Amino acid sequence: MRIVACLNGDRRPGAHPALPISPDQLAADARTVVDAGADEIHIHPRDARGAESLEPQVLTPLLKSLRDAVPGVPISVTTALSAEPDPWRRYDLVQRWGELPDSATVNLHEPGSVEVARLLVDRRVGVEAGLASPDSARILAATGLADDVVAALVEPTQATTEEALRNASDIDTVLDRAGIELARMLHGADDTAWPLLEAAVSAGRDIRIGFEDTMRGPDGTEVANNAALVTAAVERTAAAR
Repeated sequence: MRIVACLNGDRRPGAHPALPISPDQLAADARTVVDAGADEIHIHPRDARGAESLEPQVLTPLLKSLRDAVPGVPISVTTALSAEPDPWRRYDLVQRWGELPDSATVNLHEPGSVEVARLLVDRRVGVEAGLASPDSARILAATGLADDVVAALVEPTQATTEEALRNASDIDTVLDRAGIELARMLHGADDTAWPLLEAAVSAGRDIRIGFEDTMRGPDGTEVANNAALVTAAVERTAAAR
């Protein structure tokens, strides 16, 4: 079972005292979460102002810092439109990346995402397809991308656990009917983060946890840092074995 630490997401700087923003903060945080048991790091790169950015001059030094801090640990990067709202500019930025991440997440419900996914495949970057709804799963099936991506991220956005699990089940149904046998990660956000992690562990799926998804532990209290979230996730995977 793979444990991915999602360190910052699109949360605003200052949302938590330990939210990593700068390359130095992200590199130091990556070291702590790997020591806590994370197998992979997922990041939203930030520019000098703390805003999300896919600019090559932002990504390249960040990747180098991360690889120095956690050599051999796979690094995943977002391509969400929250980082670059213009789909055409996003494509151009990804095309101009010099230093490449090991993988990148691509939300298939966003405009221009199929083209970005194909570009990443051509550049030999592993693509993790973000599926927020059954329609996203249908895009994965209809475009033939399922043959080229490395994983499906089942990531329902509903606010309640019941609704999120129902949506996740509907996504799985589309994937099953299409014969898509990709590794599937299941995760929620905020109030659904821990319940969906528990469901993923029970199903033997890959999991992720970190400030991108929640700033609270399983008991609902605010945690000190990302390492505390990963430690709690590791304890849950151990209990399920």
